[in-house]
Amino acid sequence: MRLILASTSPYRRELLARLRLPFETACPEVDEIPLTDETSSQTVMRLAAAKAASVARREPGAWVIGSDQVAELDARPLGKPGGREAAIAQLSAMSGREVRFLTALSLQRGAVALQALDVTLVRFRALQTDEIVRYVDAEQPFDCAGSFKSEGLGIALFDAVESQDPTALIGQPLIATARLLREAGFATP
Repeated sequence: MRLILASTSPYRRELLARLRLPFETACPEVDEIPLTDETSSQTVMRLAAAKAASVARREPGAWVIGSDQVAELDARPLGKPGGREAAIAQLSAMSGREVRFLTALSLQRGAVALQALDVTLVRFRALQTDEIVRYVDAEQPFDCAGSFKSEGLGIALFDAVESQDPTALIGQPLIATARLLREAGFATP
C-alpha cells in the first residue's frame, strides 16, 4: 500500500519515519486560516482532514496522512510566531501558565477517513526575559506553534507536560498514527 504524508514539515517527516514504513511526502494545498466561528479543536480537525483530502484527490488509491496543531492560551489560539519578536512575545505570555496543544490527525483514502485528536497540556515555568531571549536566539523556533521545540532545548522551559502521546507535541501523534495505520491495514511494527 502506498502512504503519503501531506506535509512539508521536517518534524512530521522525521516522526513518521520512526514507524519504518515507506512513505512519500506531498505539499497540501490548503488555506490554513481559522474560521471565525470554530473552536480550536474544530480548526485542527478540519485542517488535518483538508490537508489529507488535498493530496488524496491528486493521488487516488494512496493512503494520505494530514496533521495540524494549534497552541491555545486562555482559550485563544496561538499561531506560529514567524519571527524573533513574536516568539519572544508568545513565550513571555506563556510564562508561568498552562497551554493546551491540540494535534489532529486524519488518514484518508478515497471516501474513507480515519481521525484522531490529541490534547497535550504544557505548564511553563516562570521565565525571565533573558532566558526567553537566549532560548529564542539558540533554537529560532519561528515555525513552531507555541514558539518552542520540545524535542530540543525547549524542554527546559517547562514545569510539566501531560499527554497520552509525547510525540504529539512535536506535531505528529505517533501512537494515534500507528493505530490508524493498523486500522487501514498497515503492519506496525
